[in-house]
Amino acid sequence: MSKEFDVIVYGASGFTGRLVAEYLAQQYGVGGKVSWAMAGRSADKLAQVRDEIGAPGDTPLVTADAGDEASLKAMTDRAQVICTTVGPYQLYGNDLVAACAASGTDYVDLCGEPAWMRQMIDAHEETAKKSGARIVFSCGFDSIPFDLGVYGLQALAKEEFGAPVSRIKGRVRKMQGTFSGGTAASLKATMAAAFQNPQILEWLKSPFCLTPGFEGPKQPKGNKPEYDESLGSWAAPFIMAAINTKNIHRSNFLLDHLYGEDFIYDEMMLTGPGEKGEQIANAIAGDNSMMGDDAPKPGEGPSKDEREAGHYDVLFIGEGLDGKSVRLGVTGDRDPGYGSTSKMIAESAICLTDEAKDTGGGIWTPAPAMGRHLIERLKANAGLTFEQE
Repeated sequence: MSKEFDVIVYGASGFTGRLVAEYLAQQYGVGGKVSWAMAGRSADKLAQVRDEIGAPGDTPLVTADAGDEASLKAMTDRAQVICTTVGPYQLYGNDLVAACAASGTDYVDLCGEPAWMRQMIDAHEETAKKSGARIVFSCGFDSIPFDLGVYGLQALAKEEFGAPVSRIKGRVRKMQGTFSGGTAASLKATMAAAFQNPQILEWLKSPFCLTPGFEGPKQPKGNKPEYDESLGSWAAPFIMAAINTKNIHRSNFLLDHLYGEDFIYDEMMLTGPGEKGEQIANAIAGDNSMMGDDAPKPGEGPSKDEREAGHYDVLFIGEGLDGKSVRLGVTGDRDPGYGSTSKMIAESAICLTDEAKDTGGGIWTPAPAMGRHLIERLKANAGLTFEQE
């Protein structure tokens, strides 16, 4: 069924949402191949943001409120895909996911809240399968570079070895930029929910909480500094590993265990060799700033110069049974939490409407939903690289 818009950016007057709208305006214009609109609670605020980002005056504006189910339904009825930056999703996302699943409207978000994602899978996956809605969580820095990095590495392993590898290490080599205020708010909301509900705490502990009915092998914890002999570097715990690892195991699950039922994956951040590397690793391991009062707030973020100076570089190492290895590097050309994330979610929304038409309804992660199509789109438009090393 034809919809009025390919994409509606919900939350377009918030910090990250306006970056998504700005990217769409610059990359695709208005009234061109991609039809899109800006949505939020206040038409006046949306109009102000539209003018501030230099979008054309005829950019469509849609009013919708997370607390008003009728307005959410009216919005989902007008779009092929809702691109939402309105988080924490466990506070503001329930009714929107329900509306999309019921109406057959596709959905992409920036969610890094695994317990809420599990609740949405349990509540809405069957409905989404019946309606044809493709609900795709985690279409930002968590977890696209990691999910697609593993997916891309397994494709290389099949070429090199004739089969996927059962062990992959993800190692962040460089990263400059801040995590988003939404990430900090989501973390705090998740901890508060876990305090109230023991089931949430169990989900947070399990690498397989997003694979209902399947429990794979024991996974490395990655929660303490360690020296990696093969890379000649100390490695520290990586804060996004808690969500990325769960998403990657769900991707494997949704791909009918393409990576194997014995697949093992972990993520850490490299800090360099010697005493200095060890000191940095210990400092990162002891950093709780994301839970503190100084953590970034939703609606706050880095300046344009800071976003453009940011970058990241992640190495994926696949280890074969015969001691052979295959490596893939994934890089992004903007700060991870805002500049790169806003481009990734925008391209994910367009990929769903454009190339990934064969993907059926259900609750997805990026790799099984869009796979190679999204990798090529991100390389062409969003400043990411995926290169064998």
